[in-house]
Amino acid sequence: MKIGMIVAMASEIEALLLKIGAPLGAESFGGYEVKSYRIGKNELYVVKSGVGEIYAASATQMLITKYGVGMIVNFGICGGLSYDMTLTRAVVVEKVVHYDFDTSEIDGWEAGRYPDYPDVYIPASKELVDAAIEAEPSLTGVICASADKFVGSPERKRELNRLYGAKICEMEAAGILLTANRAGVPALLIKAVSDGVDAGAEEFEKTVSEAAESCVGAMLRALEKIGG
Repeated sequence: MKIGMIVAMASEIEALLLKIGAPLGAESFGGYEVKSYRIGKNELYVVKSGVGEIYAASATQMLITKYGVGMIVNFGICGGLSYDMTLTRAVVVEKVVHYDFDTSEIDGWEAGRYPDYPDVYIPASKELVDAAIEAEPSLTGVICASADKFVGSPERKRELNRLYGAKICEMEAAGILLTANRAGVPALLIKAVSDGVDAGAEEFEKTVSEAAESCVGAMLRALEKIGG
């Protein structure tokens, strides 16, 4: 199988290299550098998208169109929105709410609602989520609040948890899932907490590398069993 992997930040790429070593090859396409690896029987194409929904969506579509990947995976760091989301804890995203998407003034729909879906939640592949949890029992399924905003305010973190039942927040998941779902390509998103409910940018800076390593470890273990 051809698998496309999206990471947003350099620290996440560094964590990946520590686990699987140097790439077999690399090429530039559409403004991205794509590195290729082999994991078991699978071809893996890895791209650093950059931070944010638009970059992530663009990278997702590029991997699907250019490389014909049959599965998208994303790993990365996130903020915790509840106290059980402890630092470096790895989770798998069941569904995402893109909470800053808002057309309510013209159609009366609630913020976060896309016309393609019955409510504000954008689902990940249930089959892949279930398989990931079976393969890596330490993973917990969560709702992710995603937008082009770094959330450092404890008050805002609690609000996102209260409004959407979200356990984590980050800046790429909605773009990845919207693009992958429209193309009919299943997606698996695994995240690790870099800053807790009561913390923000300062804790993020201290924990980002450790969280990225935790995340990529869980993701590779799950992917090894899912992909064969």
